[in-house]
Amino acid sequence: MQQDILLPFDLPAVARKKVCIAFDGGMLSSNAGVLLLRGVEQRLGIAKRLAACLTDRRDPDRIDHPLVEMLRLRMFAIAAGYEDTNDCTTLRDDPVFKMAVGHAPESGAPLCSQPTMSRLENAPRKTEIARMMGAMVELFCASWKRAPRSIILDIDDTFDAVHGKQQLSLFNAHYDERCFLPIHIYEGTSGKPVAMRGCPGRC
Repeated sequence: MQQDILLPFDLPAVARKKVCIAFDGGMLSSNAGVLLLRGVEQRLGIAKRLAACLTDRRDPDRIDHPLVEMLRLRMFAIAAGYEDTNDCTTLRDDPVFKMAVGHAPESGAPLCSQPTMSRLENAPRKTEIARMMGAMVELFCASWKRAPRSIILDIDDTFDAVHGKQQLSLFNAHYDERCFLPIHIYEGTSGKPVAMRGCPGRC
């Protein structure tokens, strides 16, 4: 709102306390937990590992958002429940997400928008995706101070219903729905993630 307008009525009191509305709260966010994820990501270096697997084919003179920053935003957004790339347009000015990727909350430049993030998601080639999966396996291996005598791999698919005509969203007779069935691999004893592979609904 560019101009404050007084309400033409009074709000009812609650427990004998006056209730009023104001628009001067400043920059607010409900995503403070993302800053905890930032600390974990920095310690593990996940975004840097994944960015090293990708070839940035963009014109260097026209890049506003480095791959590492974009990967951090996408990971943090998914972890916070913003699974669609169109959420990035809303989150690009969120002060907590800006801090999480290394921007100042007020003076820092806005984060990347949905079109930029969508281009990133469609850019990797199959070899680069394989390298990214290998990087996650290496991260899993590096999580052990000493190599365990044995590990148990827990491999399972996860039903992910779709509500549009997304590519490779196929009908699955077991679930009686169009879906994706990504395969998750965890170490069974510790619960540590090992790798994940996206699969169409027929897998």
